[in-house]
Amino acid sequence: MTSAREGAFDLLIVGGGINGAGIARDAAGRGLKVLLVERDDLAAHTSSASTKLIHGGLRYLEHFDFRLVRESLIERERLLSIAPHIVQPLEFVIPQSESIRPAWMVRLGLFIYDHLGGRQTLPRTRIIRLEDHGFGRGLEVPVGKAFVYSDCRVDDSRLVLLNALDAAERGAQIRTRTELVAAHRASDQWTATLRGPGGSSEVRARVLVNAAGPWVDALFDRLGGARKRCSIRLVKGSHIVLPRLFPGEQAFLIQNPDRRVIFAIPFEREFTLVGTTDQGWDGPPAAAVISEEEINYLLDAVHRTFARKMGTGDIRGTYSGIRPLYDNRATNASAVTRDYVLDLDTDQAPLLSIFGGKLTTYRRLAEHALDRLSRYFPALSNPWTGDVALPGGDLAQPIETYAARLGDRYPFLPPPELARLARTYGTRAERLLGGAARAADLGEKFGAMLTAREVDYLISEEWARTAEDILFRRTKLGFQVSPETVERLEDYLRSRSAGSVPAARRADDAA
Repeated sequence: MTSAREGAFDLLIVGGGINGAGIARDAAGRGLKVLLVERDDLAAHTSSASTKLIHGGLRYLEHFDFRLVRESLIERERLLSIAPHIVQPLEFVIPQSESIRPAWMVRLGLFIYDHLGGRQTLPRTRIIRLEDHGFGRGLEVPVGKAFVYSDCRVDDSRLVLLNALDAAERGAQIRTRTELVAAHRASDQWTATLRGPGGSSEVRARVLVNAAGPWVDALFDRLGGARKRCSIRLVKGSHIVLPRLFPGEQAFLIQNPDRRVIFAIPFEREFTLVGTTDQGWDGPPAAAVISEEEINYLLDAVHRTFARKMGTGDIRGTYSGIRPLYDNRATNASAVTRDYVLDLDTDQAPLLSIFGGKLTTYRRLAEHALDRLSRYFPALSNPWTGDVALPGGDLAQPIETYAARLGDRYPFLPPPELARLARTYGTRAERLLGGAARAADLGEKFGAMLTAREVDYLISEEWARTAEDILFRRTKLGFQVSPETVERLEDYLRSRSAGSVPAARRADDAA
């Protein structure tokens, strides 16, 4: 097939995870012409396989990674401000009954954690007696001292999506299901061959950004004239989803005998999310699945901590992600730094490669990336993303108040559905619901509160294409639906795809 030649871009970003989407948003808002390509779906891999936390990384203090913890804590406050619909405060309980760390050590770490990042909105650490507090309910040993500190939970895949959406609304082109086949560089530009749903095309760009996550190393094989100067270490992290282990909306930090910590977090109302593991990985990143060893490791922690006993038959779901960590030569996978390194190759047309990083610091990573590239764009405007709400995050009141306001406008929707829509879409829930005056206006009901109106919105506005995109990345309803619901949704997607080109795709193709 003959490639169609397209116009030139300032940035060609390869990778639709959190770092690629964050850089695209920042760059588009500063006036650059941006093209982001992702071989699969946005957040299809590592960025949707996290522990769903925005946090400083309490355990990183043991590795003396104070700079990363401080930056993460500062970013925690910013993300809570700009995305209050998908980022919410969460209290974490650390029972000391089976702690392998003395109480004074935990208290010292939490004191540093409270003060290192300039905490503004979240409450400071406190000490409780479990037998006198509701947080003891559900524990195997509901007595003794416990520390309670605060971080935030997040819908990780929607964080990626909202950055890409904001980038697109500021002029960036976002192309999913589009692969970079090859690229070569000259003195002043890159020429890249792309392959997507519409066939092959050729684009030019002044700078190429390698934000391919676990594939950052592999991408170099497709970049003529580029050489790799840093390395990543692939580490698999796996999670299990169980029925609710304890009442309340607090989470638990569990200290394991091997000195690792895992989290037990309320998840999608009915479940508890437990993870993560840390295992070295040398296989294809997309092939990662949880191992029997990891399942037993997580279940053992659950058995030691909670009164409700769970076996493999109780597991409602699992997921595994490959974290592309910068290789600092640590012998233990848990000790590999979560910090990031930006490698700028200026031999000819610039190549910026992203090694490492974590979900919490993506926005600051993007700022650093644009700082590194500013010499090539003298008219680049100042940083801006720390104070501007992500789509749907322009709430003038608490999310609960906004959900109640939605109920005044759409009284036919039950409170649980209003709360879900508010937390998923923020103020854009009103764009989704539009002028609906009764439940029938939302079209077919697939189950778990998913309607045809919402599906159509996700296809036209958020690049969704498949049932998996909708059920596990645009929403988290996949853990609640039946196989029959999935089948009905897939039938609906097939029926509407013939001759229908989503709005997001039309905008890309017209450029």
